[in-house]
Amino acid sequence: MQANGYHRPETLDEALRVLAGGSATIAAGCTDLFAATQRRDLVGSVVDITGVPELRRIEVRDAGIRIGAAATWSDLVRADLPPAFDMLRQAAVEVGSVQIQNAATVVGNVCNASPAADGVPCLLALDTEVEITSATGGRRMPLGQFVTGVRQTDLQPGEMVTALWVPASAMSGASRFLKLGARRYLVISIAMVAARLTVEDGRIAQAAIAVGACSVVAVRLAQLESALVGLPADAALWRAAQDDLVLPALSPIDDIRADGPYRAHAAAELVRRALRDLTGEAR
Repeated sequence: MQANGYHRPETLDEALRVLAGGSATIAAGCTDLFAATQRRDLVGSVVDITGVPELRRIEVRDAGIRIGAAATWSDLVRADLPPAFDMLRQAAVEVGSVQIQNAATVVGNVCNASPAADGVPCLLALDTEVEITSATGGRRMPLGQFVTGVRQTDLQPGEMVTALWVPASAMSGASRFLKLGARRYLVISIAMVAARLTVEDGRIAQAAIAVGACSVVAVRLAQLESALVGLPADAALWRAAQDDLVLPALSPIDDIRADGPYRAHAAAELVRRALRDLTGEAR
């Protein structure tokens, strides 16, 4: 640790002690952190967690998969993960340039709490839980409850997100991520969709579909998911994704990239395309 307010702990306990001492900014990839400041440096106490080896790991365990807080998008792409994670890999290669992917962290994408965060719909469709730790203990909560609004999370003073957990129950099936932007790469999403389907005996046994950039926070399409379960996993499955099962869950805004009605139409079409893409693989 250094007296100028910059700390680079080598253990998690050391990092938590710094956070317990007062207000501090947690830094990892910094690809959003620096962009959000109007200064040439970060003000106040900064805790750089990239020196904590255990936070860089992506671990496969009996209970599920744990993605450490300092694991980068490139780490995730290289990890040996089941097909259910294909959508997250597909999102990873669209998170900025390769240089950004090498530095930016998956957890940072969540904690930044942007409505257009590419990783969040995928993580929602994987039933992800957020592991939160402080010097006095820890807790876990569903990702859908952790992100509470635009740039807002449930993180409390003295706490940090140490990992994301994907339970074993969500690690089945095939998955797909689709994103619409003004161009193919290096762009903020107009709309995006993550879909995961599990098939048993030729029918949909489990469906998880989430939409991002079309509401204050990314959302699961619970009504559509329920409607898909039990249907044949064939080329006609996409027809079940009617607008009335998609649009009520969304509240898209008008901005410089697109107006709300266009966003809603695009999201519904992306859902149908994702289902079309998945039916061949699901069979």
